[in-house]
Amino acid sequence: MAIAETLYRGTGVKGSEIFVSDGAQCDISRLQMLLGSDVKVAVQDPSFPAYIDTSVIVGQSGKLEEKTGKYNNIVYMNCGAENNFFPDLSATPRTDVIFFCSPNNPTGSAASWKQLKQLVDFAKTNGSIIVYDSAYAAYISDESPRSIFEIPGAKEVAIEISSFSKFAGFTGVRLGWTVVPEELKYANGFPVIEDFNRIVCTCFNGASNIVQAGGLACLTGDGYQAVRNVVGYYKENAKILVEAFASLGLKVYGGENAPYVWVHFPGTCSWNVFDQILEKTHVVTVPGRGFGPGGEEYIRVSAFGHRENIMEASLRMKKLFN
Repeated sequence: MAIAETLYRGTGVKGSEIFVSDGAQCDISRLQMLLGSDVKVAVQDPSFPAYIDTSVIVGQSGKLEEKTGKYNNIVYMNCGAENNFFPDLSATPRTDVIFFCSPNNPTGSAASWKQLKQLVDFAKTNGSIIVYDSAYAAYISDESPRSIFEIPGAKEVAIEISSFSKFAGFTGVRLGWTVVPEELKYANGFPVIEDFNRIVCTCFNGASNIVQAGGLACLTGDGYQAVRNVVGYYKENAKILVEAFASLGLKVYGGENAPYVWVHFPGTCSWNVFDQILEKTHVVTVPGRGFGPGGEEYIRVSAFGHRENIMEASLRMKKLFN
């Protein structure tokens, strides 16, 4: 109930529709078990690797095309700077499932209300289920929705996964949740929540009482304010990183609504940029290609860290690329 009352107020989400778990990434795998191997999925490109990797594991993906780096049975929705990091849905074929992360990992972009309304309408028209990853919602600074369920009609087409990891530092402790609305039904009218409940009860024994107590503490008045202070600290880190890369004349995205900074190095191989930075500065980034073909020429830089380390990394980057 605490998650529903604190994080989903005004959306109509009930406590009985929330499954507390050991994290969003684990729930992605449980959802894939629910969906099975016979469905066709769409993903943002670039996107968090777990959506594609779990699709491969359960047999949805088809064969990898070496030339493109794409699996032939997965629809890759281009989400780059040229289209404001939101897919052209008019050119997107129908799929059974759409994985969508906002704010996005790795680009740091957050979809607007208008864009998410388009996505919900698209899913309704095509009879698709949206698996919406809102793990970074606490970092949103503008009017972008923090939940897909802020959009009218979303409870009929969407499942939302989220986590305490990114806003409360529970990465190693493991605590998250999945919202499966009662209104979401298969084509035959059977409620999806009943199948997911069976999977959770069969495959998961529950988050520990100690971890859940910690999660509840984060959702109290004082706890939630403390969490917001930590989020603000990381957002300031992101601002420092954005300014550092921008001062070098590079195109920089993200950092405003997410703890990630997405930096463009035109005409390069992202793995080569990653290697250069690691070898010359001893700073660890993530090559964009690791998030899909759409991540080539980019690196992702994380704002999670102590301020002094962020400042030092920024200084080293400036010395390297100046």
